Amino acid sequence: MTATRRLAAILAADVAGYSRLIEADEEGTLLRLRVLRAETIDPKVAGHRGRIVKTTGDGLLVEFASVVDALRCAAELQADLAEENAALSPDRRIEYRIGINMGDIVVEDGDIFGDGVNVAARLEGLAEPGGICVSARVREDTAGKLDLVFEDKGEQALKNIARPVRAYRVMTADGPAPVRASSGLPLPDKPSIAVLPFQNLSGDPEQEYFADGMVEEIITALSRIRWLFVIARNSSFTYKGQAADVKQVGRELGVRYVLEGSVRKAGGRVRITAQLIEAASGAHLWADRFDGALEDIFDLQDKVASSVAGVIEPALQAAETARSAHRPTSDLSAYDLYLRALAMSPTPQAFQLLEAAIARDPDYGPALALAASWCMNLVSDGSAPDRDVNRKKGIDFARGALTVAGNDPGVLADAAFALACFGEDIDAMTALVDRALAFNPNYARGWHASSF
Repeated sequence: MTATRRLAAILAADVAGYSRLIEADEEGTLLRLRVLRAETIDPKVAGHRGRIVKTTGDGLLVEFASVVDALRCAAELQADLAEENAALSPDRRIEYRIGINMGDIVVEDGDIFGDGVNVAARLEGLAEPGGICVSARVREDTAGKLDLVFEDKGEQALKNIARPVRAYRVMTADGPAPVRASSGLPLPDKPSIAVLPFQNLSGDPEQEYFADGMVEEIITALSRIRWLFVIARNSSFTYKGQAADVKQVGRELGVRYVLEGSVRKAGGRVRITAQLIEAASGAHLWADRFDGALEDIFDLQDKVASSVAGVIEPALQAAETARSAHRPTSDLSAYDLYLRALAMSPTPQAFQLLEAAIARDPDYGPALALAASWCMNLVSDGSAPDRDVNRKKGIDFARGALTVAGNDPGVLADAAFALACFGEDIDAMTALVDRALAFNPNYARGWHASSF
């Protein structure tokens, strides 16, 4: 059969925690999935004029001629599933993640292929259990046509997709989507905090990277306090660009405290304002303003972190921050270049910024480790035309990072992970990752590297 092209709305879905459900009750889970398909999913898709292209054990791919039909079907489906799950304990709920994209597809022998399909599958991976994640094209084509609102998740670098894709989380107009029916995460047995993205009050959208960099540094400083459980940046930044309800944040991330604030950078001066809120009650525990010269930015970050620590647990050692703090560079221009690169996806321009930062400070560990990680990604996904060149550069960056890493968990873990993927001694690299986690048990990327 000859392949043809057409524009279509693509819905990709799979079951969150499928392996866990199968392990706990294989026969029961498979039976429940068959019933869901027959009684809920298939009729819903047919009712919105969709075509189920194919199914897997835990997922399905659906084509719609209308993007409005696709999103309406997804929203109604998630609402129905949330209602069915409400009476079940969290460990027995079957919750789908759904991604929707509008794009060009190739149709051959009834199957569909192409970037339009691949983007939908990657967006599904960004969705929460019971959630819907869509591309900017879907948001534009459905805006005002459905009783839904969209929360901007920002530009996303999707695996095997050349260009960054702007993604949006779908919510009902009345508040959080019904997909959030599952109960909140349990609180850990020690003080826990999420640092939300700070507002950029500089009046210049291009300074957004600087505000995000401040939050990254504050998270890092707080993470060095061993008695404090700190949510990773990737989780807290899902709330970027929205007016977050701290009570909802506390439930969804499983934290007792939320830190929010703003950054204003003008000329050679910086102002950081921050406020600490108890998530369960919404009560403000502390607020302060920190002013200083740009040259003092690292001290300002530490003051925010140690002040927060002091309010959360006065009896414990807030001085831990000062003892553990390790400033990776004293060159503010190198630091600014690094922050600019950190705010971007791995692109030639981002690499140029990192290389410029490293040229200014050849011992800048975080920049070296990030450059090594990006080289490793280019080599591993096969997208780089000159793999050998990138491999050699990545190894050089990683080895340089390890020589200056000291006790910095981020540099240790990221550089070791890159070298392991480049074929270095796995046992030695695992030991370095273990060392990083010993220094900072809160380091999410370290745990990812260890599990990998």
